[in-house]
Amino acid sequence: MAAKIITIAQQKGGAGKTTLAAHLALAWAATCRVAVIDIDPQASLATWFELRRERFGALAPGLEVAALGGWRVAGEVERQARSHDIVVIDSAPHAETEARIAVRAASLVLVPVQPSPMDVWATRPTLELARQERVPALLVLNRVPARANLTEAMAAELDALGVPVAAAQIGNRVALAAALAEGKGIVEAAPHSRAAEEIAALAAEVLRWTARRDAA
Repeated sequence: MAAKIITIAQQKGGAGKTTLAAHLALAWAATCRVAVIDIDPQASLATWFELRRERFGALAPGLEVAALGGWRVAGEVERQARSHDIVVIDSAPHAETEARIAVRAASLVLVPVQPSPMDVWATRPTLELARQERVPALLVLNRVPARANLTEAMAAELDALGVPVAAAQIGNRVALAAALAEGKGIVEAAPHSRAAEEIAALAAEVLRWTARRDAA
């Protein structure tokens, strides 16, 4: 089976893209061989992985992380796809060229968006990029406040984007950042927590979307 290439993209900064990439990668690594390609110049994901390796060594051996950018991205995706089941690309915000390369390589573009009108409006350039590259996109509501209910107006704003929204939502949970600070994912640090359940639900839903595309 060909590797599933999942690009997590959002031109707007502060959407929780890198946090989501780390936690999803570790959720998938429990049963799959996963490679993460960090093309964000800040290299936050690669820094976290180095911390993880120093502290825990071979913990979750099915996970590999590489940091690079520019013209090397496409070749690295192809290389990693030959030896992994899933390749996750953590793309850079505010960098259209690198984001386009990451989107072009993907089977699915996962777009985190916070549930506010301004965040939804700012998501449009990312979705347009996916349309231009003819790659399906899936929105995921991220950093959702506790007990928040989507108003009819907010639901209408999301519908207007013309892109499916994942049923699984990720709450605004301190536990997600705390796990990363330890060099872990939430599925390791607190596997029975609500945060872990949300990440596991989203991880499963994303794989179902990629399976549909493979079957089409």
